[in-house]
Amino acid sequence: MPREFNRSERVAAQLRRELAQLIQHELKDPEVGFIGLSDVEVTRDLAHAKVFVTVFDSERAASTLEALQRASGYLRRRLGQEMRIRAVPELHFHHDASVETGRRMDQLIEQAIASDRSADGTDEEES
Repeated sequence: MPREFNRSERVAAQLRRELAQLIQHELKDPEVGFIGLSDVEVTRDLAHAKVFVTVFDSERAASTLEALQRASGYLRRRLGQEMRIRAVPELHFHHDASVETGRRMDQLIEQAIASDRSADGTDEEES
């Protein structure tokens, strides 16, 4: 049985698609680095939207988020022109560190595997 999507989920999905296009094609701020929109959460009353941004250059994460926040008025205005919605939610940009966390987890797993291999290698030589 198909799942019903409520209005806030549909608006969030549309916001994500439109914001990705606007940021990629129309936002000319050099402070905005190479980013991806990982998720958008919209409140039930459609007044606020949390936009989760993955910044692929972690050193520029803070400056990228500040630049996006400065451009939020422009982005809201353009979203209002592109979407058929009465009121465009206020945009709140948040850093999504899941990519960095994933990389760090991969490094830890590789270190654990390497240490197991070296420990197994020394045990075999001793026996």
